[in-house]
Amino acid sequence: MKLVRNILLAGCSAVVLSACDGANEIASPGTGSVNVNISNPAPTPTPTPTPTSTLVTPATGCPTIADPQGLADRGTITGPTGTYRICALPARIVRSVTLPKVAGLLYQLAGRTDVGYDNGPTPLSSSNTKTVTDPSGATITLTADSNVTLTIEPGVIIYANTGVAWLNVNRGNKIQAVGTATAPIIFTSRDNVLGLNTDTSSGQWGGVVLSGRAPITDCAATGATPGTVACERQTEGAVDPALYGGATANDNSGRISYAQIRYSGYVLSANSELQSLTTQGVGSGTTLDHIMSFNSSDDGAEFFGGRVSMKYFASIGAEDDNLDTDTGVKANFQYVLAVQRNGSTTANADAMIEADSDNALDGDNPRQNVFLSNFTFIDRVAGNSDVASILLRGGTDYTLVNGILINTVTNPCLRISRAQTASTTQNAAIDEFGAPVFRSVVFTGCGTTPLVGANSVTDAQVAAIFGSGANNNNVSYTSTLANLFVNGANETAVPAFDPTAFNGQVFNGITLTPAGFFDASGFIGAVKNATDTSFQGWTCNSATATFATGASLCTSLPTL
Repeated sequence: MKLVRNILLAGCSAVVLSACDGANEIASPGTGSVNVNISNPAPTPTPTPTPTSTLVTPATGCPTIADPQGLADRGTITGPTGTYRICALPARIVRSVTLPKVAGLLYQLAGRTDVGYDNGPTPLSSSNTKTVTDPSGATITLTADSNVTLTIEPGVIIYANTGVAWLNVNRGNKIQAVGTATAPIIFTSRDNVLGLNTDTSSGQWGGVVLSGRAPITDCAATGATPGTVACERQTEGAVDPALYGGATANDNSGRISYAQIRYSGYVLSANSELQSLTTQGVGSGTTLDHIMSFNSSDDGAEFFGGRVSMKYFASIGAEDDNLDTDTGVKANFQYVLAVQRNGSTTANADAMIEADSDNALDGDNPRQNVFLSNFTFIDRVAGNSDVASILLRGGTDYTLVNGILINTVTNPCLRISRAQTASTTQNAAIDEFGAPVFRSVVFTGCGTTPLVGANSVTDAQVAAIFGSGANNNNVSYTSTLANLFVNGANETAVPAFDPTAFNGQVFNGITLTPAGFFDASGFIGAVKNATDTSFQGWTCNSATATFATGASLCTSLPTL
């Protein structure tokens, strides 16, 4: 018994020294070949902490901004992520303001919201004045541009309270909406705040519009010369004047970086709707990068004239075209990802690219000219109205390099319409750069007739222009994409074209591509491989496309 008692004491000491947890059985070394097992009584359970709420609570009030009208406190709004203070922007912002990120606060577009006054196609001066009506109703004369800048801090969420709400940055004014990879700026709808949206909701407000003074074509005024200060156009769908156009190629409408634009495309009037992002007459001084369009009921983005450059664009679930360019735009894009929703039909999706000017005006100068590098397109709609995944028409000049197009519904992959679009002759007199160019572009699933012509362009001409089998182009490519859009072994094996060759290119006296814009990516497609995180953090997940495990859902608000 004494021996047993000593063994028991030694065993308990060993338990204490090894911080044993009581309920487990501990095997003692024992004596010789004899083991003694000891079961200690279970300790008193540690109380489980009461869960703390992660719901957002409303800010106590609205911040002060420099505009004398201030922000209107509209009470609170409650959704599945919590309750927020509503701070409504004035209908016209007439002083430069900053919208700070405030916990528990949302900014509201109560209707059309203008940044500054429209200062016209040329800068205002004492000899070039403009009469406008200020927010109080008084008539004032501007002798200089209003130069209003709307600055939006990272993580800010702005929602539209009504379908006809949209944001318009007028000529002579700027936006500085610069988020970060971990705190993007979000423009969205009221239903998104209330938690009413699904992955197929769309068209719940207008969108974001940048109006500039760079050259455009398809002038509204009869007899106006395209590309001059006399050539202006009205924003599609806008009831009241919202003009754009001019002759300032380097015009600056500000910057949008790391931003999501969700559920846009409300029909403003006469069956005309905006898209997530609309640039119109925007100049080369404007910076656009890391922008996501989610479920636009029209295009993902449309570019009306001007001089535009954009990197890292994700168009997810657009119900018309994903990248739409027209009215003489000179544009450059790199790293573009476009994915249509599963089960898309001709009623809620169209082409990946639609590029044209009005066919009756395809001789207007400047002629549209676009350079696109590093794109991945997932086409899921059969028999779209553009009759192909990519439609080039209206005399457009277009260069596509380092691209992947996956056609899941056997549409033709490329359609070229009108003889001027297919012209192989450079002609500076009419700003004709030549036929479309393809380098390191691969197509999958294009059906029995992958390359088609229209309006005096033959299928054989389109096949010659694309040149499958040459320049690393392939119209019958086998995809190994992983997670929908991430390059696999076959994509990695395709030699990439170096788009830096385009940088600083000048034609017909016009700088087509800014110096240093294109990167030497070294790969085709938008996403290099599984280690490429360039589309993560600033995007949201949906049933259409998942960017990162655990990322916030597009149907919900992040609670930063």
